[in-house]
Amino acid sequence: MAEVVLAGVSKSFGQTQAISDVDLTVPDGSFVVLLGPTGAGKTTTLRLIAGLEKADAGDISIGGRRVNRKTPAQRDVAMVFQQYSLYPHLSVRENLAFPLKSPVLRTPAADIARKVAEVAEVLHISHKLDNKSTELSGGEMQRVSIGRALVRDPAVYLMDEPLSSLDAKLRADLRIELKRIHAEMAATLLYVTHDQIEAMTMASHVGVLDHGRLVQFGTPREVYESPHTTYVAARLGQPRINLLPAGLFGEAAPPGAVQIGLRPEHVGIGDGKDAQIVRVEHLGDQTRLHLKFAGYDVVTLTDPHTSLESGQSIAIAPKNPLFFDADGLRIR
Repeated sequence: MAEVVLAGVSKSFGQTQAISDVDLTVPDGSFVVLLGPTGAGKTTTLRLIAGLEKADAGDISIGGRRVNRKTPAQRDVAMVFQQYSLYPHLSVRENLAFPLKSPVLRTPAADIARKVAEVAEVLHISHKLDNKSTELSGGEMQRVSIGRALVRDPAVYLMDEPLSSLDAKLRADLRIELKRIHAEMAATLLYVTHDQIEAMTMASHVGVLDHGRLVQFGTPREVYESPHTTYVAARLGQPRINLLPAGLFGEAAPPGAVQIGLRPEHVGIGDGKDAQIVRVEHLGDQTRLHLKFAGYDVVTLTDPHTSLESGQSIAIAPKNPLFFDADGLRIR
């Protein structure tokens, strides 16, 4: 496996700046998730690393080797796309073996058979090897698509929202599978998504992109607990962070603070100022309270067995608040 380094990388398409002056280090053996909404530059970053796009400026290195002028094949990366991209007339075995039959790799037949069997075992699809890809479920097809990358044994795995077209249960199942596969193979994996749950549950590191700029990079816990901006704070966390005017609770705010940020678990109940319960959401393991406080919407969490109901009043107060200035930058 190999470390991936982007140094001052920029790319534009006509008048559109896709990514701008990105510095990013993907540590060897890490599971890095690039997070951001559509248009943030996630897929462009992945395609630049893969060699499918050429950077306008900056350097890209894989395993200490500058690859700016290398072809995708020379970069030794494997990419999994959002769509399955399987050959419908081939069996699962043949689909998995196809990348290894490349004239560039020249893999012996015995090694092909061994690698296909090993990857099928890892992905729990050994019993499907002789099925046509058209006979598989959506989750099985995506496993085969991921398997076609795994058989390559490349320096880096690149995955572009591979779970976005699956239903909720399959996404949850494959999140667990991908984390397990990463742990077993000790692979360097760069994964693109707009889904914060995927970032929080799978990543060893999260990079948050905003309009082509990398605005924060760290462990999921670091990014969640200590966001640099309101934009980053809103990218992670479900329900989303409450962003309210500073001083709304009568608390002492640091100089320059314009907003106070409160994660739902940081809105204390039972003391403070009165808020009105608008809606109660019972979710089994937790209950969300949707409140109206001083004209603002606030979401907090409470005991899953609470007897609180809509229309009631409760007292709330901030705990562990985050403060931000007029530009949305964190005030320490």
